[in-house]
Amino acid sequence: MRKIILICFLFLTACASTMMSHLDGVQSDFATGNYENITKDKNIQDANNLDLLIDATALFHENKFQESDAAFEEFNKRNISETSSSISRETATLLFGGGVNSYKPYMMDSLFVSYYQIWDLLALRDWSNARVVINQSYERQKNMSIEYKKLIEENKSELANHSELTDKLNENNSEWAAFTDIMNPALMYLSGIYFLNDGDFATAETYLKRANGMMQNNTFIKKDLEFAQKHIKPKNTTWIFYESGFAPRLREDSFGIFLLNGGWVEFAISEPYFDAATQQPHGAQILADVDKMFMAEYNEYRVNEILRAYTSTVAKTALQTTMYNSASDSAPLLGILSSIYAASSSNADVRTWATLPKNIYVRRIDTNKTNLNELNLGDNINSDLNGNNLIYVRLHDKPTDIKVIKLK
Repeated sequence: MRKIILICFLFLTACASTMMSHLDGVQSDFATGNYENITKDKNIQDANNLDLLIDATALFHENKFQESDAAFEEFNKRNISETSSSISRETATLLFGGGVNSYKPYMMDSLFVSYYQIWDLLALRDWSNARVVINQSYERQKNMSIEYKKLIEENKSELANHSELTDKLNENNSEWAAFTDIMNPALMYLSGIYFLNDGDFATAETYLKRANGMMQNNTFIKKDLEFAQKHIKPKNTTWIFYESGFAPRLREDSFGIFLLNGGWVEFAISEPYFDAATQQPHGAQILADVDKMFMAEYNEYRVNEILRAYTSTVAKTALQTTMYNSASDSAPLLGILSSIYAASSSNADVRTWATLPKNIYVRRIDTNKTNLNELNLGDNINSDLNGNNLIYVRLHDKPTDIKVIKLK
């Protein structure tokens, strides 16, 4: 019996560590350009929500743009609400831990789906569907900003009743200030460039104004905003988007507080770990700090996670005490089983879209004046750069993924 209990305990408590190991392997494959390790023998219809996002990104890097777009569309069709909850979902999380439900993406994830879909469609020269995705993403961002503000207000109300948790959260997250809106400046700027090159100056101005508002020190955005306001289409201009590093990963960690009755409880929560700082490419400017985008949203969701873990752990602690102290001859066994249940069902949810970048940089160059050798992108851009172009670069130690897209 003791061996069976031990096996059950080890099996049930391995969930978070197994997922962390899996995502570490995914990042390793991306960093070395082994995208086929991720996408081989995969059926996107059968993929879970998280693997679907990872597979779609890997297909994009393999230049399988049609398949990548189809995978992202499958994600969109699932109509996953990033902000809403349900009684069944919350109950399952409370009882069995964070990883029991299907992956619920961050709001940021859905915006990156739009971002990569636009790249897919531009690479396919599917201008009309690129416009459709841009319009959808704009509505998505507006709706998410509203929902995010609601989430902040709801969490303030909840935390008012848990002062000890509030103090701990403030202590842990003091360096991160939540944004008033959840936005993606890289998505906004890419959309603005699309409309600027399409000659739709009014729409371009709308997107570029918002991108400029989010990244006020980026002179490239300001220059394109001036073009839009003057109704002038740039000529012989190339925009280079550089992605580097990886967005924050989650690890399982413990979190402990004293109870009002003098007891002490410790429970599992997710804790963000950050990739090493990346070097800014020569001549480029920061366009999106994904660490900050992630933390702005994560800090709010973390409130819900900790409140759930707090409630769940206190209840399970009471269950263990009751089982151990019962008058039954089976009290020791019941106590052990309740301990196993408490440990196995307190796993933190450590799932994230692990292949997103840490930073996105942009460079805007005049191809008539700039020596292309300065770009240090090797032979991959020895193509015709006359007219206007977009260049996507995913910086890795080796190899670097580069895509050159001729704009109409």
